[in-house]
Amino acid sequence: MLYLSQLLGAPLLDQHNTRVGKIIDILARASQVGQDNPAYPTALLIEVEDDQQKRVPITDIIHSEGAWYLRYPEEQLAQLQSNLVSEDEFRLAQEVLDKQIIDLEHKKMVRVNDLCFSDSWQILGVDKSSLSLVRRLAPSWLANAINQPTSATLVPWSEVELVQTGYYEEESGQKVPTTLLTTAPTHRTLSGHLSELHPADIANIVHQVSVEQGARLLERLDDELAADTMEEIATERQAQILENLSDERATAILREMGPDEVADLLGQLPEDRQQELLQQLNPEDSEEVQDLLEYEANTAGGLMTTDYIVLNQTRAAQDALTAIRTEIIENDVRIAYIYCVEDENADEYRPLGVVSIWDLLVAQTGQTLQEIMETDLITVRPDDEPRTVAETLAKYNLLAVPVVNENGLLEGVITVDDALDVLLPNGRRHRPNRMY
Repeated sequence: MLYLSQLLGAPLLDQHNTRVGKIIDILARASQVGQDNPAYPTALLIEVEDDQQKRVPITDIIHSEGAWYLRYPEEQLAQLQSNLVSEDEFRLAQEVLDKQIIDLEHKKMVRVNDLCFSDSWQILGVDKSSLSLVRRLAPSWLANAINQPTSATLVPWSEVELVQTGYYEEESGQKVPTTLLTTAPTHRTLSGHLSELHPADIANIVHQVSVEQGARLLERLDDELAADTMEEIATERQAQILENLSDERATAILREMGPDEVADLLGQLPEDRQQELLQQLNPEDSEEVQDLLEYEANTAGGLMTTDYIVLNQTRAAQDALTAIRTEIIENDVRIAYIYCVEDENADEYRPLGVVSIWDLLVAQTGQTLQEIMETDLITVRPDDEPRTVAETLAKYNLLAVPVVNENGLLEGVITVDDALDVLLPNGRRHRPNRMY
């Protein structure tokens, strides 16, 4: 078995055992990553005299007794291309070795400590074991005696996928794509792999990569999953990622997010940028978000959402369930409680009572909401501190609490997942899984 770390810096000899240069990198085709068919490097990058770099096709190299030889005289090196990387190639040492890959099975980032090749140059996979670091530091006679990677530490090349995440510029001025690798339990597109994870797990991965890489990962998800993932990301990071997305993609994601989440995100942006994005939303959503932006972030008003359901107290239980289904299907409003009012078509609502979804499910079809609603309504004020809100939810075992102003009018609702976020230390404020 050959290791990339041991190939780097190794001398390249001619047929007379004369050193002609050293190996500085190995090129591979991006199109071969994650394929079942055996994959092989396309070329070596060799540093020759005067620090010039030459591209030597892998077929021009002979490996014999631990040394690497050219198939032809040194003079022919001058005719080879200089450090040329095609659009379908990437550099294993510069772009993969010592970088991190997304381990989808374990939902975390792991370090690429080495890459393994067979004696015939087939790319076997990525070695993520700590032992490979010892092998790299050990002298050659000892390194060969160290155990080879096992199935638990070697990620087969057929289970690795490549994501282009941007570009770096070489000294020559050539722009070369930067890459990110991800492991893949099956052979589907990357978005298919990520879509099998919970949004919170994807968000955790996004937190472990650069902002630009995180943005590229979100771009490969459908709008709904990208929005759910964005809602699980810390607000400051959200804003950074948003600025690395195209306006079209950013708008599509914002349209799928809850108004409170959008308000929190836009609150991190300059005023002119806020207005640009607000104009891209539909008028109703834009108005809701602008209303929420008026509240201070560290208040109940800053925590609340305008995604709630109000129904006339005279509605029958069966009729109410039908209305709730419509709200879920058409507006994706998912909440634990229904707030009962005098007129659900009014511009402002004064809540008269509350009915839980569970009570509604077991109610007689003909019963009215007024008959089953709880009239002793627990509420908070818009300027209450977030900790007060969290304590109120905990004290009364609520999954949500309405926010009412001094006139008793409903302004929004705070759900328990947003309130719990306040109680967590800053370093651990990853949003909990939604309870409903």
